[in-house]
Amino acid sequence: MSVLAGIRVLDLTTGPVGGLATMVLGDFGADVVKVECPTGDPFRSQPAAAFWLRGKHSAALDLGAPADRDELSELIDRCDVLVASAAQSRLESAGWDWATVSSRNPSIIHCNITGFGGTGPHADLPGYEALVAAHCGRMEVFAGQALREGPVFAAVPVGSHAASQGAVQGILAALWAREHSGGCHRVETSLLRGMLPYDLASLLIEQLQSSWPGEIPDPKKVGGGMPTLNYHPVMAADGHWIQLGNLLEHHLYAFLEAIDLLPELLAEQAFQTPPARWSPDAIEVARDRILDRMRERKASEWMEIFRRHGGVVAETFLSTREALDHPDLVGNGDVIEREHPGLGVVRQLGVIAQLDSTPGTVGALPAAVGEHTGSILQRWRSPKPATDVPTATAASGKPLDGVTVLEVATIIAAPLATTMLADLGARVIKVEAIDGDPYRHLLAKGLLAVKTNAGKQSICVDLKSESGRAILRKLAAQADVLVHNFRPGVPERLGLGYESLRELRPDLVWVAATGYGPNAPGASRPCAHPVAGAAMGGVVYQAGAGMPPRNCDGIEAIRDAARRLMRANEANPDPNTSVILASAVLLGLVARSRHGIGQRISVNMMTANAYANADDMLAYAGKPARPTVDAGLHGLGACYRLYPAAEGWVFLAIGSDAQWQRFTTAVEHPTLGDDPRFASAELRRSNDSVLAETLGALFTTRSADVWEML
Repeated sequence: MSVLAGIRVLDLTTGPVGGLATMVLGDFGADVVKVECPTGDPFRSQPAAAFWLRGKHSAALDLGAPADRDELSELIDRCDVLVASAAQSRLESAGWDWATVSSRNPSIIHCNITGFGGTGPHADLPGYEALVAAHCGRMEVFAGQALREGPVFAAVPVGSHAASQGAVQGILAALWAREHSGGCHRVETSLLRGMLPYDLASLLIEQLQSSWPGEIPDPKKVGGGMPTLNYHPVMAADGHWIQLGNLLEHHLYAFLEAIDLLPELLAEQAFQTPPARWSPDAIEVARDRILDRMRERKASEWMEIFRRHGGVVAETFLSTREALDHPDLVGNGDVIEREHPGLGVVRQLGVIAQLDSTPGTVGALPAAVGEHTGSILQRWRSPKPATDVPTATAASGKPLDGVTVLEVATIIAAPLATTMLADLGARVIKVEAIDGDPYRHLLAKGLLAVKTNAGKQSICVDLKSESGRAILRKLAAQADVLVHNFRPGVPERLGLGYESLRELRPDLVWVAATGYGPNAPGASRPCAHPVAGAAMGGVVYQAGAGMPPRNCDGIEAIRDAARRLMRANEANPDPNTSVILASAVLLGLVARSRHGIGQRISVNMMTANAYANADDMLAYAGKPARPTVDAGLHGLGACYRLYPAAEGWVFLAIGSDAQWQRFTTAVEHPTLGDDPRFASAELRRSNDSVLAETLGALFTTRSADVWEML
């Protein structure tokens, strides 16, 4: 069975954000039709288009031709889901707005994805990831990564990743609601909304620093502070770097044991207390000894030791291209190959999650532009396939009203996902240890956990006791969904395995969030967000040109490189996983609603973070390399980068010759628009450094606010 068998999806978007959303729907059985202009989606030339165009039919329609407009109108009338990407004013002028389509198709789900939202002062701006990141403050998160004042370019397209999964979640939640209460449903998301999961505490810290001076660190301090020993990047003898992720005390001790440093430290008075109580001087002594010890072996040798140990959280820093060969990503079946008529063999990511009873299937690689024009309407005019839908009960309010989710998870990745389900109306019961989720006790007076606990009920249970396990089994028998982040084998030992709980609740959606996936060689290894960020290429991209260094002149140089790498490896790998996990839960709920079944679902951090780097997470002969962020961490080129203004900073995003013409006209520079060196995109790239210098001088003449208004 397929989750979305018989669901018709009409994709009117351009580019990867809507493309990824409808690709996920297609991977899980939806009949997806991409409507393109006769020359094709203008983003088809992107290196990753072979990924997000997969599994779809293509209809090339000229919307200036009456016959083609009529065909599109009939397709809209006959689809289940319409996905668009335009400001409200443009939707209305095209006849794709909510009022029009819902009056014609009373059971439609209309999803719109924009940059800044469908209405408002920024509605008509192009949905450039970095433009949104700069405007909403995300580039301030990385301040301190560069050895200069000011914001830092945010490289990994997390807003696009979360917006595409937000569209998936909204559509699936609407399908669930439609199955239960009928009617049509409107879904809106944007890149701006996609940035929200990544602001775990920054806004809160900004507001509370004045209340507790000195107690909450300034996240924007230039130079920053050194990483904790738990989350330390370390350089091996061969110049390769390893990211540590030993957040919890027993993981840190496991690491120190694996590198044969634990007996030495424990023999000294300074290290007799738990690591959380080591003095600042003791921490620096331990740091230097760790950095020195790690230079005694090659990275591959250390990783073999860590894998054999089984309790150490660590991964080597890789690029996205190298990540496609990661043994756990490959071993878990998350990398597949497809033959492309123009590109040859293409290696790319598989589906976002493993569903036991309704698995996803990667579709064929992209159809030619307009390959299915005409045939789709003929096929859609026939009755839709019947599905076995259980008797529905009426629902009201939010789409997941009446759904109970049991969360047995800690820290960020899984708890943030269930917060998203609570936002959609689910009742979420958080099951915690007697002293609470460890995340409540970390930094900033526990305020980091505010977002991951929002909208939930909490119960503290001792799962080491039989009575505690009995309480949890009783709760599971009444729940619709159970989400956990135990390592494989632990739920079974606690009597909470899928086979055990399905006897109590046959239609339970049982979801495991793990580091590596159930079939990976490292399935039983612990994982934490920094190692997923390092292993899947995100940190290398964010770190910029020349990072990580292969040669460091002494311990102080290693310390500084480690600090910069950890600033580049902020907490995005956890939310990257959260948005995938929330989508997977909703796939399970829709499958249960449509097919009357529960099932086991698995999501892993490696695949989720590979999806966050989807712009480069595929390989084929001749594929262009991912661009490199400059060493100053301003951006990707003169026309897509940060500039200091007379006061403040601006981000400039010019993606076409037409935009360049509008820019040069607006700034009234005497020669810029006529300069032959910058007359085309190709020439601007060829003269990038001189253009950056010219624009840099220009932007210093006015304040950032004035430039934005202009």
